Amino acid sequence: MPSIRRSTAAAAALVALLAGTATACGPDDKAAGSSSTDQKDQAGGGFKLPKGVPTSLDDLKKWKDGGWQNWDKWARDASDFANPIIKDHWKSDRLAKAKTSPEIGVKATGAGSGSEGTDPEPQPVTAEQVARPYHDHMAPVGKIFFDSPKGPMVCSGTVVEDPAHPGKSNLVWTAGHCVHSGKRGGWMRNIVFVPSYNDNGVPMNQVNNTPSQQVTPYGRFWADWITTSGEWINMGSEATGNGGSAYDFAVLHVKPENGSGKSLQETVGNAARVWFNAPAANQISSLDAFGYPAGPPYDGARMMNCPARPGRLVIQQGTPAMNRIGCTMTGGTSGGGWFVNRAGKLTLVSNTSISSNAHTWLAGPHLGPEAQRVFANISQKFANR
Repeated sequence: MPSIRRSTAAAAALVALLAGTATACGPDDKAAGSSSTDQKDQAGGGFKLPKGVPTSLDDLKKWKDGGWQNWDKWARDASDFANPIIKDHWKSDRLAKAKTSPEIGVKATGAGSGSEGTDPEPQPVTAEQVARPYHDHMAPVGKIFFDSPKGPMVCSGTVVEDPAHPGKSNLVWTAGHCVHSGKRGGWMRNIVFVPSYNDNGVPMNQVNNTPSQQVTPYGRFWADWITTSGEWINMGSEATGNGGSAYDFAVLHVKPENGSGKSLQETVGNAARVWFNAPAANQISSLDAFGYPAGPPYDGARMMNCPARPGRLVIQQGTPAMNRIGCTMTGGTSGGGWFVNRAGKLTLVSNTSISSNAHTWLAGPHLGPEAQRVFANISQKFANR
């Protein structure tokens, strides 16, 4: 892939068009399945968090000293999300230990290839390495790290434009299961986004000996607000793909761990647009899926890309057809953006949600009215901040 300074070109065809350009709900939070918490991380700041998490500054100290590891009180409801910053919690060695996210690589049960609205299963497409350094080629793409009852885990995500803050977005797109485990669980904890993670793509066994400015070139950004779909919270399953997978998307609002005054988009110099209500997958000639696969044969150290022609997959009758592509990427790719070129701009149309057991294909939700409401909710919430 040709080098484009701080470009979000998704493949050679897109690079050619984008060369020289600079550049993973409704208003009612409860009904929409969104979440929020106004966090004040200073003494005397009136820190107030929902049930199941710190409710005072004293509790906050206990939380940061290790209380977050108590999963007996696992916040589930949309309004109960909280993610107070624990400085230096995600150092390079801990980032390297994060395992693959729970959803990728499971068997997708449901309507199957013979159902109406489902296209033939695609042939596998071998993932390609993204040119390095990543900040020169796909700066908005990065890894999402979070703690779960099973330990530290990892997904992928993308910086996306915020219409309420042109050029100064703090929004990150990812999969719903990367932040909430669905109908039988709750919110993940200590959720951070690291754009251009491991900038030079050194093998994971060398990350601990790599300077931190190369592992986290733009720093770590903590989610202080998240929206996901009510359908994912109420239907989603981390055990197998089901109807909830058609709504498996989420948007993070983030802030820098180091307290920098710059927005995320200003920091990385780029962001992707989101295209809601795009044509059905079988009407799109090609797209490119990006992510950091961490399951074998990958180790999570390198950003990869699958250029492919999408088709449709109805995972469960009565739910929207998902997008599906042939791709060999594995766990850790969850939440990674799927991009098309639209009017010369790199544009996100989906994110990785599920895959075949054999890792021959990936599927992601079509971003329809539900996704648009989720996005509008978080954009509007921070419009005047």
